[in-house]
Amino acid sequence: MKILIDTDPGIDDAMAIFYAALAPEVELVGLTTVFGNVHVETATRNALALVEMAGLDIPVAQGAARPLVRPLRAPPDFIHGAEGFGDVPKITPKGRAVTETAAELMCRLAREQPGELVVCAIGPITNVAEAVRLDPDFARNVKRIVFMGGAAFAPGNATPFAEANTHNDPHALNIVIGSGATVVMVGLDVTMQVLCDAAFFNRLGQASPDLGGFLQQASRFYLDFYRSRTGQDGCALHDPSAVIACTHPELFVMQSLPMVVTETGEEAGRTVVGADVAGPRVSVCTGGDMGAVKALFESAFARQRHG
Repeated sequence: MKILIDTDPGIDDAMAIFYAALAPEVELVGLTTVFGNVHVETATRNALALVEMAGLDIPVAQGAARPLVRPLRAPPDFIHGAEGFGDVPKITPKGRAVTETAAELMCRLAREQPGELVVCAIGPITNVAEAVRLDPDFARNVKRIVFMGGAAFAPGNATPFAEANTHNDPHALNIVIGSGATVVMVGLDVTMQVLCDAAFFNRLGQASPDLGGFLQQASRFYLDFYRSRTGQDGCALHDPSAVIACTHPELFVMQSLPMVVTETGEEAGRTVVGADVAGPRVSVCTGGDMGAVKALFESAFARQRHG
């Protein structure tokens, strides 16, 4: 499956990108970067570094530096660290981003392989909205758009109402779900069902000293945040779950539900779903075999050791 990941790396973004690099069923064709966990320039630098660590030869395109309408929020360095990877110091990659913008790269790749490209957005979905605006055929050209974000029946994590990615740019998400593309939401309803503790990251490091070892090191800061702020002894499997939903939808329970995203006020970013909602339909992940999702993620790193 041809997948382009739109990302704001970010520790769980690194987890998702490494999984995509290792999964045999994924052909990772590019990364596009967006503001969110870090400023977009840092996101681009981090994406280039992750590509090099994984030994990939794919384009990285820089995208939106701020939301379409809402003011830019300060990156949550208390969650992901100042440079995005916890206590890992700034990494300077050898490569550079391509000259195309994120939206331009998305549109070109979708146009060159109509019906084949899956866009997996694991940060604020601003770049995908820009692609919809840029090319009237983009929504028809992509196979589907899978995004990590939202909370249909669960509480938010950025506010009591909203998940962080949707809170960052609710206007963009309304554009995307109204585009006519097939859209799948992988939100807190499912990602919070998985707990990844220190032992989990230790196993990744043992199975894969390079990629897993990097995640093991970066995760310490992340786990400390969860422990101190939420009392959880582990982090959720947010972004990797979205990649796995691209390739293994059978592991998830999905409901086709009308959706609208609240754009303003204290509930900004809330993903409102229900039969009485006057919005386009989205395939919303409401459950699934999340133990199998976690095991599938971990098996990719074990496969690297034996591959």
